[in-house]
Amino acid sequence: MPSRQPRHKRARRLGVDVYGTGGQQLERRMGTPPGGRRGMRRRKPSIYAEQLTEKQKVRATYGLGERQLRTLFEEASRLEGPHGENALLLLERRLDNVVYRLGWARSRPMARQLVSHGHVRVDGERVTVPSYRVEPGMVVELSADVARSPVVAGELGAGRPLPAWLERTTERTDATAGQPLRGRVTRVPARADVDAPVDESLVVAFYAR
Repeated sequence: MPSRQPRHKRARRLGVDVYGTGGQQLERRMGTPPGGRRGMRRRKPSIYAEQLTEKQKVRATYGLGERQLRTLFEEASRLEGPHGENALLLLERRLDNVVYRLGWARSRPMARQLVSHGHVRVDGERVTVPSYRVEPGMVVELSADVARSPVVAGELGAGRPLPAWLERTTERTDATAGQPLRGRVTRVPARADVDAPVDESLVVAFYAR
């Protein structure tokens, strides 16, 4: 199961705002570990600690439990291409991540909630499994009721960059008019499309110990 540690403390411990919801207050305190004084320098971590931190960053960013992440990295190792890169690209294709990257949710946890509560359809079918893996050509739809909510409308106006492997087929005006929002998966994502601040090679090294 994902950690129950408060998100701000966990983000400070990992050294990066993995949840994307910390704001300026968290950004100012990011250089100080939880329990430390402002201006206090972090000790140079061991190789094991660096690998563990990167693994925990991936878990926190995508909201996976330890067993889920290990299983996914094992699957990625059987695919052609770089092991760690394959794993990140599989994570990017999760439905909750797609909802987040389309700009319909403030964070991946919020996107996961939208999926779990039945507000998302894929090719016309309701999907409630956040880990559902999308394929090129699939159409993802957010229900009209949620699309016109102030929270979603605010995210649509935030101007977050849209990754090249996704496209919106409806825009903000459709949400305000009470229409469902739609997006399409145009291709499989590439490593350059991943916005997660992680070094996947360290995670591969962690699991290879």
